[in-house]
Order: sequence, then C-alpha cells, then structure tokens
Amino acid sequence: MSQMFNVVVEVSLREGIADPEGLTIEQALPALGFNSVSGVRVGKSLRFDLEAPNETEARQQVEAMCERILANPVIEDTEISIDGAS
Repeated sequence: MSQMFNVVVEVSLREGIADPEGLTIEQALPALGFNSVSGVRVGKSLRFDLEAPNETEARQQVEAMCERILANPVIEDTEISIDGAS
C-alpha cells in the first residue's frame, strides 16, 4: 500500500561556487536602503507530492531525482525534507 508524501527540495550552490545573481542582489540592496545585508546566495525550492510505499523509498526516489534532473551535483547541494501528507 502506497502513501502520499509532501516533499521539499532546497537546491543551493556549493560553497566556493560563484553566485553572480546573489552578488547582483547584494550590490543592489544598499541603493534600496538595506545596508546591513551580506552573503546573499540564490537557490531554488521545489515542492511536490510523491506516492511511495514508505518514507525510505520516497527519499531514495527523491535523491535519484536530484542526481538526474533537479540539481547539478557537481556545483549544487540539496536538502530534502519529506513529510507524510495530511
């Protein structure tokens, strides 16, 4: 019997990888009156529902998705959160 899981995948550039979008935002903020911001990094958040027999299988499927399409494992890190759907 399968269960439905709520999945959140946060993808971010690895430390040491240049983040030109984050740098552009960081440089623009002082002109808008936000002078105390530093270290801006841009990433992406993916949210979806996944049907799987159990949480372990759901996590394995999401990890495979991250490796194949959701992230570039050479330059990006992923953080996966899985919760049982209500």
